[in-house]
Amino acid sequence: MVKVSQIERNSIADELGITAGTELLTVNGRPLADFLDWEFLTADEELVIEARQPDGEEIIYELERLDGEPLGVSLEPPTVRRCANRCEFCFIEGLPTGLRKPLYIRDDDYRLSFAYGNFATLSNVKERDIERILEYRLSPLYVSVHATNHEARKVLLNNQRVPDIKAQLSRLAAGGIQFHCQMVVVPGLNDEEVLEESLLDLWHMGDAVLSAAVVPVGLTQFSHLYTGKKMDRDTARRILQQVEHWGERARHERGETWVFGSDELYMLAERELPGAEHYGEFAQIENGVGAVTSLRMRVAAGLDRVTQRHGQRIGVVTGFAMAPLMRPLLEKLAQASGAKFELIIAENSLFGPTITTAGLLVGRDVLSALSDRHDLDIALIPAETINENGVFLDDYTLDRVRESLPMAVFPSYDFIDVLAAESVGVAA
Repeated sequence: MVKVSQIERNSIADELGITAGTELLTVNGRPLADFLDWEFLTADEELVIEARQPDGEEIIYELERLDGEPLGVSLEPPTVRRCANRCEFCFIEGLPTGLRKPLYIRDDDYRLSFAYGNFATLSNVKERDIERILEYRLSPLYVSVHATNHEARKVLLNNQRVPDIKAQLSRLAAGGIQFHCQMVVVPGLNDEEVLEESLLDLWHMGDAVLSAAVVPVGLTQFSHLYTGKKMDRDTARRILQQVEHWGERARHERGETWVFGSDELYMLAERELPGAEHYGEFAQIENGVGAVTSLRMRVAAGLDRVTQRHGQRIGVVTGFAMAPLMRPLLEKLAQASGAKFELIIAENSLFGPTITTAGLLVGRDVLSALSDRHDLDIALIPAETINENGVFLDDYTLDRVRESLPMAVFPSYDFIDVLAAESVGVAA
């Protein structure tokens, strides 16, 4: 069902009398199944739209628009396709009980892969879905491959009915679809020979595979399904050696790295992260590939915009993983601003000590780290810890945290977004 949630004032839809709650049925005779149909089928200049008004009356709107003028229609969010797999390493399976319900939704939706860059396994797509991807040229897609070896993939996804990903990708590639792929590596299941086979298969797909990322498995204290081996330093180094071998080949033959180890893989291997030239356009930065290097670049580029804060004491909250990488950045910020920075390392109380990523710290962690720090003027916390509504994963709000602490607290993506403001108040 495609239903209108909001109409922009003075828009074409507003002039036609379309209202919130209207169900959109067809466009130029084509039935509407979801937002994709609406977006692609309304690209024409002449449109005949069948709709059902909130009172149940059906009506036909005929219109002509020039130069792609927007219709002014916002749609209700689609029903998200749920994941049918039971991956041992699934992050949702590693969540504790008692969190807000949306956090437990295991989406596996090719539409969200195209629209928002969400990774999807393609394990629940049907023939009609494949046809839609090809017809609408939904490219690039972000695909959780994990392994191209079919038997290994069935074990990884804990789904004996999972389709052959290599056949799926090959068919879509033949139709002009491109992909960003990821492999979450579980030691003993899809590393070594299986990883080599996966990289070789993806390499042979040529330009269809725009990038491939190799990510180490991450587990919480609640990951009850996991039976694999632990990801330790030596295993991470072996995996990274494979990745770097393929990266060197790609740079030699294609002029770009193509395959990347995630930042976490480098940290686990206790290896220095590559420079900016390694990552090209940072295609998988949202997947933790090149995020630290990008942060370093943004700090370096913004140092001359940092305001002077002589004598000010600034606390910076982070997780264990980022702590060694933060210290050199804070030294540069201190030199540029005149402020005194203190790195405050917080342990994750929600997911347990095995989760050391700063972006997964919760409100209680921030309170615990800062509650008695009356010596600080301001504190910076990772902006990734809160959602667009200012809510942490443990349902604490940023407002609640701020009210409970003795200093001003500001979420920050790169320090510069706060410290380069004319005043701290502006950055709030």
